[in-house]
Amino acid sequence: MAEYMLYKGMVVSILRLNKTGLPLSWLSREEAATLYVKEQVVWSLGDEQFRLHGGINRCGERSYLDVAPIIACDGSVRSHPFAPTLSNRFLFRRDGHRCMYCGFQFSDSQLTRDHIIPKVQGGADCWNNVVAACQRCNHHKGGRTPEQASMELLAVPFEPNLFEFMYLANRQILGDQMEYLQSRFSGQRIWEAA
Repeated sequence: MAEYMLYKGMVVSILRLNKTGLPLSWLSREEAATLYVKEQVVWSLGDEQFRLHGGINRCGERSYLDVAPIIACDGSVRSHPFAPTLSNRFLFRRDGHRCMYCGFQFSDSQLTRDHIIPKVQGGADCWNNVVAACQRCNHHKGGRTPEQASMELLAVPFEPNLFEFMYLANRQILGDQMEYLQSRFSGQRIWEAA
């Protein structure tokens, strides 16, 4: 068990689900502990439990709380359609920090958002019309479509579902958390746990 939620040198976030198993958010250890103490955790998953230490009582015993890496919480379940936020951070992570034209891997600062159907030709700024592109390829393509520029796309863009988006939103995911999320991935990309 790891104190301060460190696991193999990384700070761990807890995956919060609603009681039906849909992901809601990533929590800090303090936020997860609060839900446990308020008895809002209805079920949990994961082999690894993380022990949080509290104070020492007058008998000299130290209190502790074991936190699972995946917790489902009580509360109302809303059924509204999920619309993932489009940002360069999530887009670049979806595309594996690779230019979808030349295939080379780049840092965030070296990548740009490229519109497959350019905005000047009426293309939308949406998940299904954007890919990560290096500055060189984006400049070469300009305001043309890949076909017009004789450039081949290496992967088809897609809108991540809720489970994929939760993966994109956290860079350090444990195996149990990844297994849970991956069970509902669309199969558009192959992603690994941290």
